[in-house]
Amino acid sequence: MASHSDTLVVFFGATAGANGAKLGSDEREIILLVWQIVDLHEKKVGKLQRRLVKPDTLELTDQSKEDTGLSVDELCKAEPLDKVLQQFQQSVSAEVKALGRSSYRLCVDGPLIIRQALHPEASKKNLVLPECFYSFVDVRKEFHKCCPNAGPVQDLTLPAMLEYVCIPELPLSEQVTGVKEVRSMVQLSLHILADPYNHTFSCFEAVKVKFESGACSKTEPVDSETVIRARGLPWQSSDQDIARFFKGLNIAKGGVALCLNAQGRRNGEALVRFINQEHRDLALERHKHHMGSRYVEVYKATGEEFLKIAGGTSNEVAQFLSKENQVIIRMRGLPFTASPQDVLTFLGPESPVTDATEGLLFVKYPDGRPTGDAFVLFSCEEYAQNALKKHKQILGKRYIELFRSTAAEVQQVLNRYMSTPLISTLPTTSMLPVPVLATPPFLATASTRDCVRLRGLPYTAAIEDILEFMGEHTIDIKPHGVHMVLNQQGRPSGDAFIQMKSADRAFMVAQKCHKKMMKDRYVEVFQCSTEEMSFVLMGGTLNRSGLSPPPCKLPCLSPPAYAAFPSPALLSEAALYQSPLLSASRTPQPTHSPHPAPTLAYYPPQHHPAQLYMNMNMNYTAYYPSPPVSPSTVGYFAAPPGSVASALAAQQPHAGSPMMPQHGALVRMQGLPYNAGVKDILGFFQGYQYAPEDYSSMVQMSQDQARSLIQPKEWLCL
Repeated sequence: MASHSDTLVVFFGATAGANGAKLGSDEREIILLVWQIVDLHEKKVGKLQRRLVKPDTLELTDQSKEDTGLSVDELCKAEPLDKVLQQFQQSVSAEVKALGRSSYRLCVDGPLIIRQALHPEASKKNLVLPECFYSFVDVRKEFHKCCPNAGPVQDLTLPAMLEYVCIPELPLSEQVTGVKEVRSMVQLSLHILADPYNHTFSCFEAVKVKFESGACSKTEPVDSETVIRARGLPWQSSDQDIARFFKGLNIAKGGVALCLNAQGRRNGEALVRFINQEHRDLALERHKHHMGSRYVEVYKATGEEFLKIAGGTSNEVAQFLSKENQVIIRMRGLPFTASPQDVLTFLGPESPVTDATEGLLFVKYPDGRPTGDAFVLFSCEEYAQNALKKHKQILGKRYIELFRSTAAEVQQVLNRYMSTPLISTLPTTSMLPVPVLATPPFLATASTRDCVRLRGLPYTAAIEDILEFMGEHTIDIKPHGVHMVLNQQGRPSGDAFIQMKSADRAFMVAQKCHKKMMKDRYVEVFQCSTEEMSFVLMGGTLNRSGLSPPPCKLPCLSPPAYAAFPSPALLSEAALYQSPLLSASRTPQPTHSPHPAPTLAYYPPQHHPAQLYMNMNMNYTAYYPSPPVSPSTVGYFAAPPGSVASALAAQQPHAGSPMMPQHGALVRMQGLPYNAGVKDILGFFQGYQYAPEDYSSMVQMSQDQARSLIQPKEWLCL
């Protein structure tokens, strides 16, 4: 259509529900269309056309009956929307041709009938609208250009504009709904075309035919007044589906960002960015409109939220998404050994990938390990549809899931995996400073990656099987360095940790033994740190999303303050060992010793009774799991030997602070059988060191108390 039209088609519509300022906000169907042609050169008008439209649901609200004066009986005799639109196009084309004109453009009183009623309804009914409905002029904005003193555009109404330019009201014979509005717009248009205004209609508004995908940079400014959050979307909906839901409104390029949950799957929410605030405000009017059988909630959002989801900084992703007008498909569940050629072969010649291997993007962890996800570009919808037909077909020994995806989802998935460390740390807290109990030399919590993790072990695997699996690398294992992880039921979890003599040895094992077969299963071998191993052995879970720390449901019953005292070099490993209680280090209380050394924690005398329960509400729980060493060879209680404790007490600078004697560590148990007795408990701890005088309290402990205590994850050790 020509950019400068010589004919206007003044257009009006009404729905079976809300009209006026709320037109289209309730999803009701169009029931009335009225139009009339205006020749801009000759200042002449054509014949007024009025058509009733039969809706699929023959119901009218009371307000619609009052506004339009129509009844259900009248609508039953009308034609459906597609037929009426056909009549509109034929009638207008014939009149324009009779006038000797070549082009025309719609003129409406506000954008609602086009953007909020006609396009959404046509989209739901899969109707193809004529080209003229993708461009129009708003008589309010044109009038505001002529008469800027008449008031803001959003406050202008037809009666107010007519009154401002002194145009009298129409006679009663023309007060029929639709006829009155079209006649008024025609009069107003002719008035501003004449002297003294001599106005030229030039503010053409466009409706985007198709949503444009694209990448978004985190440095790109995004106006918060243009962003909304859509909630309740079907999980399989794509960016094109969301753009269709907002049909009639112009979404910015790459302006649909599907939100993912912690597992990387869509959570039914999306952030949508529009070209301006006007379109955003119209989108908010679609709150609780339906996408299929689901209603979608629409709320305001911020530019920061949009950039957090859709923004990216990776050059690899930017290059991948630089190819415009491509259909993106996400593949999930790929074998870790799958190559680009394997993926191309799987998709087949009927689904050619754009630029072959250049159109593939494999998602990887920061250390380069594959995640099993990949994104694929196709140049057209047909190729993408052919690819989607291979959903849940087999590649290697795995079935592959295929979904439609978006540029924002590519950014989000890559951001999630590439920014996730191998193990995440707990957030820091502003609680009272509590030092971590000292850790033995053989289980230092440094970040040195001198351990390996074995994942996918057969459940029947024993320590001897692991040693055989390690082969020649067995000589590089530290003494008591094999730790098999058990689940809460005491059964093998399929994981094990091995402490190597150095980080280089651990790296070599991970390279040589990764995906090596043990019995009938391949075992994954990853290099990790002692800190990561300790967290898992204390009950945490290390997975793709990082570390899930042990559950923190119970308040800490330990005293609120700990004192630290110097520990000379003569202390044995048995005296030094204590499992870390918290994953985030806390600064110990300063000592006055001129020779700083590893510290032990003990309970000091309480100077005020209230201090005993000061941190009942602290947001963590102390865990006391079995140690990852052989209990028969290495001591694992925190109390130093009596002679060492006495020597340390003598070194205290202040005699007024005596050290409370400590008789080992207290272990609290949860889930005891109701008929469990002392002998059962002692049998449970068979092979561990305990003082005979320290188990007498077990008899006095009620079953309710025992069930309220902590049950840590256990492990077997070499």
